[in-house]
Amino acid sequence: MLTKKGKYGLKALVDLANLDPGETAFITEIATRNNIPKKFLDTILLELRNAGILRSKKGPGGGYSLSRPASEIRIGQVIRTLDGPLAPIRCASRTAYEVCDDCNDPETCEVRRSMTTVRDAIADILDTMTLEDFCRNGNLPLSEEPAAKRAG
Repeated sequence: MLTKKGKYGLKALVDLANLDPGETAFITEIATRNNIPKKFLDTILLELRNAGILRSKKGPGGGYSLSRPASEIRIGQVIRTLDGPLAPIRCASRTAYEVCDDCNDPETCEVRRSMTTVRDAIADILDTMTLEDFCRNGNLPLSEEPAAKRAG
C-alpha cells in the first residue's frame, strides 16, 4: 500500500512536472496547491533531492525543480525512495528480503510465491511508468480510461 509519504511525494512531483521548463517552486507553494503539510513535505522533497530526482536552489529565483525531464523519472524509483520495497511482504522482496518467522521452507511457501508474482507485476508497471506517463494517466478523458478503472 502506498503511504501518505509516497502519495504526497507523487503529488509534489506532478506539481513540479507541470511547471514551465526552468521554473522552480517553493515548498510553501507546492504544499498549499496540493494540501500537503509543509513540514512533512520538507522531509519528502529532501529525500527526493538526495536520490537525484529533484534539484533545489536557494535565494531569489530558488526553489525545487525536477533534476531531469519527467520522461526520465521512473515511478518505481520514486516509490522505493519514499516507501521502500514494492513487495507486499518482506519475504517477496528483492531488495529487503527477510525470511518470515513462521515459515519452515521459503522455497515452497505458497504465500511467498504468490506475493512474489504480485511484486513482479507491480514492479513491471511502476518501473516502466515515467512521471510523464503518470501525469498523463490522471488526465485521460473518461472514454479513454481502461474499463477496469471506470468500473472501480
